[in-house]
Amino acid sequence: MIPLKDDNPTSNQPIITYFIIGLCILVFLLQFSTVSYKSGQLFYSYGLIPSVLMGHKQLPLDLYAAPGYITIFTSMFMHGGFMHLIGNMLYMWIFADNIEDNLGPKKFLLFYILSGVGAAMTQVFMDTHSQIPMVGASGAIGGVLGAYLINHPNAKVLVLIPFGFFSQLIKIRALYVLGFWFILQFFSSGGGVAYAAHIGGFISGIILILFFNKKKNKIVKGPWE
Repeated sequence: MIPLKDDNPTSNQPIITYFIIGLCILVFLLQFSTVSYKSGQLFYSYGLIPSVLMGHKQLPLDLYAAPGYITIFTSMFMHGGFMHLIGNMLYMWIFADNIEDNLGPKKFLLFYILSGVGAAMTQVFMDTHSQIPMVGASGAIGGVLGAYLINHPNAKVLVLIPFGFFSQLIKIRALYVLGFWFILQFFSSGGGVAYAAHIGGFISGIILILFFNKKKNKIVKGPWE
């Protein structure tokens, strides 16, 4: 099930959403142009490594670029490849604009960063001795999906259901699209993907949006819902 767009208009231009998408693309292009990207050294320097963050290991001087806690944030804007980047930016493009519209640019940026931190720490606490660097916006975007599930469960999402020649385009309620995405994380494994971060980000987003909504004294929903 691949989401393509939602029928959920916004009242304002999602400038932070555009900024984050642009920044992730820019960072990836800069990554891709370096020798250290091809060798993998860049991921050890700026990716989040649980064992380094928790003080169990130290990076060699030739790999050290920033303190461990800084990599919580640098890792959010890095990606491991084109498909990793494209998949994340697709979800960001479809769902983040409405959450930014609900919260406003400043609060949305704070919400996004906090969701990313929640996702990162979930992955860290799953294995504090892991020496595998984690990169990607997936965790923070998981927070956006969790928030969308709360604020816009009845919005219609156009999805592609791939079955070869029998592939279909259909519109489904966001509740089912995002619920399916969340459940899928529990049954996915391998491929070097930090699924715990996806789950942690999603749950963080659900919890955070309840507090952010409370500050506005309502859950913002459009008349189309």
